[in-house]
Amino acid sequence: MDADVSDSPPTPAEPDRPDDSAGGGSAGGSPDASGAAPRDDTPAEDPQERTAGGSAPASDEADGGAADGTWSERPAREGRRHWLRWTALAVSFLVLVGAGVGWWLYRKLDGNITTDTGAAAELKAYEKDRPLPIARDAQNILLIGSDTRSGENSAYGRDDGGSQRSDTTILLHLAADRRSATAVSIPRDLMSEIPSCHTADGKTTKEQFAQFNWAFELGGTACTIRTVEKMTGIRVDHHMVIDFNGFKDMVDAVDGVEVCLKEPVDDKDAHLKLPAGRQDLDGEAALGYVRARKSIGNGSDTERMDRQQKFLGALVNKMQSNGVLLNPTRLYPVLDAATKSLTTDPGLDSLRDLYDLVRGMRNVPTEKVQFLTVPRREYRADRNRDELVQPDADRLFAQLRKDEPVAVVPAEKANSGDSQADHSSGKDPSGEKPGDTDGSPTPAPTYSGSNAADDPCGT
Repeated sequence: MDADVSDSPPTPAEPDRPDDSAGGGSAGGSPDASGAAPRDDTPAEDPQERTAGGSAPASDEADGGAADGTWSERPAREGRRHWLRWTALAVSFLVLVGAGVGWWLYRKLDGNITTDTGAAAELKAYEKDRPLPIARDAQNILLIGSDTRSGENSAYGRDDGGSQRSDTTILLHLAADRRSATAVSIPRDLMSEIPSCHTADGKTTKEQFAQFNWAFELGGTACTIRTVEKMTGIRVDHHMVIDFNGFKDMVDAVDGVEVCLKEPVDDKDAHLKLPAGRQDLDGEAALGYVRARKSIGNGSDTERMDRQQKFLGALVNKMQSNGVLLNPTRLYPVLDAATKSLTTDPGLDSLRDLYDLVRGMRNVPTEKVQFLTVPRREYRADRNRDELVQPDADRLFAQLRKDEPVAVVPAEKANSGDSQADHSSGKDPSGEKPGDTDGSPTPAPTYSGSNAADDPCGT
């Protein structure tokens, strides 16, 4: 008796037997592997039923029929695919255009900056005489305002053959942690030791004791930097020279800066006529305001420097409080104005370098952006000149060299006497003699100055 097919394993195929896979049986119509003959009563399949049951005929697939949906959905899907392709192309085009415009703007700003290679070469020649940096990651940048009357600046005075002196010089110290910035003004009439320098025509000047701004006229930026380093013992890491028109354009780019005048001003030489009180100055008026001397206050250069410091503080405050540094559409005009009239050393002569510098200062609180002038008094041999007050000046320079905090308070709060430091008679504030080890530690001196958070009217 034959075993039931369900209880026995399938019969192995013979080696010389034809393949049955196409027809489900042998070529001669023999029974299938189970041994059962095909049944004659099996009804034929209806093609319509197969389609309704979800199994489309092979011919439908070959004709492009949608296996995942009905024929009525096909035009909608094709339309969506068409729209997505065009959207992708449009977005790609806009990205390319945006990148091209961004690159063009970057190249334009980058090309505005002038590199001072001459000063870099001069400083390299005197490298052995320069002070070494002490505080790691702190930076000292010398800002020089040029008073040349040549070119577009001729409207502000007589052109004396292209000669120039440093109208304003500020040593900007950026703390290593970038949580404070201290700007120290150096009076142009300060009597200083000016080292031997090379002039523009290759001649060598003699070392001399003269007013500070002669250094810029004699040997340009490099001579000014070496004079500052000799005076302070502070290594100058970078420098920037900006002219009158650059300053004007920067003020206009931030829509003016607010100042406060105690009395009205009418100065024909400075092209300045202003009422008393609180007011916004555009670039032209701002330039006259920071440069005027005899028509405002007591006419001293000391008061003019104080006015410049407060104006720069107001400018910094305006840029931070109005979000200029974080808004590309507002920052671009400021950068364009600044770079057009900016001459820097090779370490700051690209937009990337300047951006890194600005980004590092962006988080400095306005009350920690401080302005002061080196401790000075009238020069005993000439009342029209200044001299440093010691040991106050050396103490300030030592604090900056070591990246120590500098305390600044308004002039009316500082008990300075002849000095700007808050201690008596220019002596050590501890009241002890040199070499004494007893007593309380020497308190840090406080200097007369201002910060960017100060209200221009003092209210």
